[in-house]
Amino acid sequence: MFGCLVAGRLVQATPQQVAEDKFVFDLPDYENINHVVVFMLGTIPFPEGMGGSVYFCYPDQSGMAVWQLLGFVTNEKPSAIFKISGLKSGKGSQHPFGAMNLPQTPTVAQIGISVELLENLAQQTPVASAAVSSVDSFTE
Repeated sequence: MFGCLVAGRLVQATPQQVAEDKFVFDLPDYENINHVVVFMLGTIPFPEGMGGSVYFCYPDQSGMAVWQLLGFVTNEKPSAIFKISGLKSGKGSQHPFGAMNLPQTPTVAQIGISVELLENLAQQTPVASAAVSSVDSFTE
C-alpha cells in the first residue's frame, strides 16, 4: 500500500506492519538523510474517509524514541516529500505509536504511517520544519 524513498537508496515498498492500521519503514544511517518521500503504491487505496498520518521517529541521546508528525497522505494526495534533516534535535509530539515497543538502534530512524479518519488528519499540526522549502537548494 505504501512506499518510502530516500535519494541514492533503493525504494522500500514493503513496510513492517506493527498493528492493523500502523506501518513503519526503517531508515538506516538516518543522520545522512535530508529528505524522505512517502507515497502510495497505487495498488490499494485508503478506505473511504481514511488517510495516513506520516511520522518520523529517531532515538534521542538516551535511546528513547522521539516521534514527530510530518504530514499525511490520502487518496487525493498520494505522495509527499518531507525534510527530516532539521528534525533530529526537535521535540516529540503526540503520536499513535506510543504503546508499541518498536526496536530502536542509535543509527536507525523510522517512518511511521498511521491509518486514521480524514477528520482526525485535518486537526493535526505537523512540525513546521518538515515541509519542503520552496527556496532552491543553492540559496538555502
